[in-house]
Amino acid sequence: MPDLRQTVAALRYKNGMEAPVLVAKGRGLVAEEILRRAGEAGVYVHQSAELVGLLMQVDLDERIPPALYRAVAEVLAWVYKLEHGHATKRFPAEAIG
Repeated sequence: MPDLRQTVAALRYKNGMEAPVLVAKGRGLVAEEILRRAGEAGVYVHQSAELVGLLMQVDLDERIPPALYRAVAEVLAWVYKLEHGHATKRFPAEAIG
């Protein structure tokens, strides 16, 4: 049974972009579908209820606001390290707070 309270937000960032863009967000069944597709595509998933809550306030296809740059940069740095074998799959709890 799906957790209808589950909330998910997905970002896209490529070198040269001014800031990451919110490309998907949703709750419940939509959140499950976003996670399923992320898994199929091999996209890393980070769990942070606080960050997702803030990202849910951003409109789709919009850049994240400057207030979220630091938090998102921490996640992107973790993903970079994962991709290059310099980090564990567990995100450091102290990185976002």
